[in-house]
Amino acid sequence: MALYENDTPFDLKMLDGSEPVWSEFTKLWPIGKFPVLTDGDRLITEATIIIEYLDVHYPGATRFIPDDRDAAIEVRQLDRFFDNYINTPQQRIVAIAIERDLGDEAKFRGQLETAYQVLDRWMDGREWAAGGAFSLADCAAAPALLYADWTHAIPKGHKNVWAYRDRLLARPSYARALDEARPYRHMFPLGAPTDRD
Repeated sequence: MALYENDTPFDLKMLDGSEPVWSEFTKLWPIGKFPVLTDGDRLITEATIIIEYLDVHYPGATRFIPDDRDAAIEVRQLDRFFDNYINTPQQRIVAIAIERDLGDEAKFRGQLETAYQVLDRWMDGREWAAGGAFSLADCAAAPALLYADWTHAIPKGHKNVWAYRDRLLARPSYARALDEARPYRHMFPLGAPTDRD
């Protein structure tokens, strides 16, 4: 999404588990988690750090981290909010489904409910998540809210969250990334909606 946002040229290598691509990837990054970015001999890992790297080394019209330090703190705080309080419980629910282990699914669903409530209050009167403009926080929010809603529906009463989610889906950079992922939707373990998103 961040690469598309500023029309940053790049070569994509899709990780589909096939060889030799997977072996090349794990040789490059033995941790085996994506995304990663290579820039010459430099390896940058983790989505947040990749986006910060792009902001420093390949700046464009969209600045992902504001120059104002207080606004930058707010952006980073919301990036962590989406990762820790929306992505993490969502991913735990998916893991429970894959492992066919009941685990403490109710706890994670409760965490999502709380996060949705907090986010709905936070987004009241805001267009974007933080810093007064589209930012790193919104790049974190887009996939988090997509998959979270598929996993544990965002209550319709959270109008601010829904309006924000709709703005994210309409953002051209995210719409492009989402369209490219459509052939893989059927692989989402809990089932992806076929009539929306």
